[in-house]
Amino acid sequence: MGLLILILGLVVMLGAHVFVTFREARAAMMARFGENGYRVLFSIVSIVGLVLIIWGYGQYRAHEWIQVWSPPAFMSHITVGLMLFAVIFFVAYFLPSHLKTWLKHPMLAGVKTWAFAHLWSNGDLGSILLFGSFLAWGVYARIAAKRRGDSGPQTVPAGWTNDIIVVVLGIVIYLALG
Repeated sequence: MGLLILILGLVVMLGAHVFVTFREARAAMMARFGENGYRVLFSIVSIVGLVLIIWGYGQYRAHEWIQVWSPPAFMSHITVGLMLFAVIFFVAYFLPSHLKTWLKHPMLAGVKTWAFAHLWSNGDLGSILLFGSFLAWGVYARIAAKRRGDSGPQTVPAGWTNDIIVVVLGIVIYLALG
């Protein structure tokens, strides 16, 4: 049952995030509910999806483990290394920096790196579905952003102070998560 709950959660959460790429439908929802109403509805749907993902994945790991492949032991070390980049990319979203300009969509880059890293070191069905779905969504969202002309921040801030802050803060958060 956990695997079905996980899949339902992925459909709900990622479905809500794919919906925003359909700009006309999104604009119609915003017109109907207002911008704040739309954001509240989007947040509720996303949170429900996230809760279902967490609950379903936990149930799956406790009761339904299905091993598809056995990754080599060294892959966990690669995952740990890639996670440092994923956290730094995610932090870059919040501060104007050269890194943010270079990545264009640093939060998506962080999600894709996180998902890719975990696919390397997890060979069970639930993990493949979870991380594979997030990676597929990240790739889709980046392509959708590019197609609508959203090429990310265009201006590069003067100096490198914010880049140093992004990297140091990313390392601190990474170490706290580890």
